[in-house]
Amino acid sequence: MAFDIKKLLRPHILSIKPYSSARDEYSGKEGVFLDANENPYSSPTGEAFNRYPDPYQHLIKERLAPIKGVGKEQIFLGNGSDEAIDLLMRAFCVPGKDNVLLLPPTYGMYEVSASINDIAIKRVSLTEDFQLRPKEILEAVDEHTKIIFICSPNNPSGNKMRRSDIHAILKGFEGLVVIDEAYVDFSDEPSFTTELNEFPNLLVMQTFSKAWGLANLRIGMAFASAEIIRVLNLIKPPYNISGLTQERVLASLENAEKVKEVVAAILKEREVLEKALKRIPLVQKIYPSHANFLLVKVLAAKEMYDYLTQEKIIVRDRSKVTLCDNCLRITVGTQDENRRLLEAMSEFQPLEKTLKP
Repeated sequence: MAFDIKKLLRPHILSIKPYSSARDEYSGKEGVFLDANENPYSSPTGEAFNRYPDPYQHLIKERLAPIKGVGKEQIFLGNGSDEAIDLLMRAFCVPGKDNVLLLPPTYGMYEVSASINDIAIKRVSLTEDFQLRPKEILEAVDEHTKIIFICSPNNPSGNKMRRSDIHAILKGFEGLVVIDEAYVDFSDEPSFTTELNEFPNLLVMQTFSKAWGLANLRIGMAFASAEIIRVLNLIKPPYNISGLTQERVLASLENAEKVKEVVAAILKEREVLEKALKRIPLVQKIYPSHANFLLVKVLAAKEMYDYLTQEKIIVRDRSKVTLCDNCLRITVGTQDENRRLLEAMSEFQPLEKTLKP
């Protein structure tokens, strides 16, 4: 397989001159700053929000690199993983001409971003047990297929993909393979960041929103070759991550061991929740999970979802998603939250007509 980023990129991207911000031209921390037209008198809150943040989040990358086992030049940080998805579409896919390959059921933002950018979508469904079909996937590729998105552990099914199947796709596809590992911290599978140097066409996405508990801050990670990361930095907005967000992430990285404790607690609760759900008569199947949620097949899913919502217990009804008929996606909560869920599901009585075939 020959991966040539220059052939894969939209032609005009190669000649773009990036916007040069004030903090690109001077990155020092001390001095009289009269270069960026900032307000010199701070903010109405009294806090120092008046200065622009580091556009490339250097401190975060320096501290994150050893945690993830990658070079800091292999890291892109975005306003959630959604920003990385959008930038990849804009960098590699010509609107109205190129396509991306999606593997439903999968994370919905790949399709949304492709549609916004006028990128065609090709689909190859997963198997009944939510695994990849490498042969069919590679057969679906054409000359205009630029990106294949693989979610592992998968959302909404929660399972990890067979590593050998992902390897087959990486070796057989000349375009970009994006592996979305938003839930990797809850899996026993090692991250594909360990294989970045082996596959030049690999990009791995992760997030601070799940295991790190920073969903409100909106910060996602992408790991790839320095060559690919340079492209993302070239076309991103100049100050895509706020200074306040950067400060909070840096503080979190100083307490990375806490993440392991939280993950262990969630995994314990996931096991307890799964065992308890199996005892509820309306639960038909619980799919294996390597994430912080369970995909649960139930009788009368829509009716149960409505009932739970009335009880102020909010889950996701995934019944209309490919291969997920009558399925609810249930996030693993605290012990008390899970208890309330189980009590409500046990008390739910569907209408008799709903249960008729």
